[in-house]
Amino acid sequence: MLAASPESGKAADAPGPAPERHTYVVRVDPRTGKLVRREIGPKTIPRQIEDLVEQSARAQGVDPLLVHSMIQAESNYDARAVSPKGAQGLMQLMPSTARMLGVSDSFDARENIEAGVKYLKFLQGLYKDDRLALAAYNAGPGAVEKYRRIPPYKETRDYVERVASHYNEARRAQAPRAAAAETPADAKIEDKHPKLEQFIDENGRLYLRTAQE
Repeated sequence: MLAASPESGKAADAPGPAPERHTYVVRVDPRTGKLVRREIGPKTIPRQIEDLVEQSARAQGVDPLLVHSMIQAESNYDARAVSPKGAQGLMQLMPSTARMLGVSDSFDARENIEAGVKYLKFLQGLYKDDRLALAAYNAGPGAVEKYRRIPPYKETRDYVERVASHYNEARRAQAPRAAAAETPADAKIEDKHPKLEQFIDENGRLYLRTAQE
């Protein structure tokens, strides 16, 4: 389980329910080029997205709750989201990462989720630590390799803690159940994204590239 920061679970000192809060973010609409205000907060997840997450996560051997936690932190389920740095779609794929993973349209929910989950699985295998995998997803594997820990970037540390908080909350809310049976072969989605491999250049910097079949 991902551990959230000690401060994340503190209750308010004042008695009674907390006042309702609304948080908004201003982003560029990729279709119109105009700034739009979107509310950040819990929302009803479309059944299609639920199914895509479940299928992709099970096919890659990743916890669907972790994928949902990432999507909530990345885009709050906005398939048209674009970050100030140019990350796109539900799992906020950078264009270079999307190309590396063979994605033709980052705003297509299926392509975005399948590629994002596969990339997460690769990072989990690379670091054997979910928090480092999340840090690499946010800041890039090179940054994690440089510091050998979560990079000292506020954005990255906040991102890891935010995903961890969502994930731990989701796990607590989920009713106890028996370990899920292995996904039947006919239920797995076709893995059409290229395999990834890592290499280190002459300066010791880590890069990812598409593996040559």
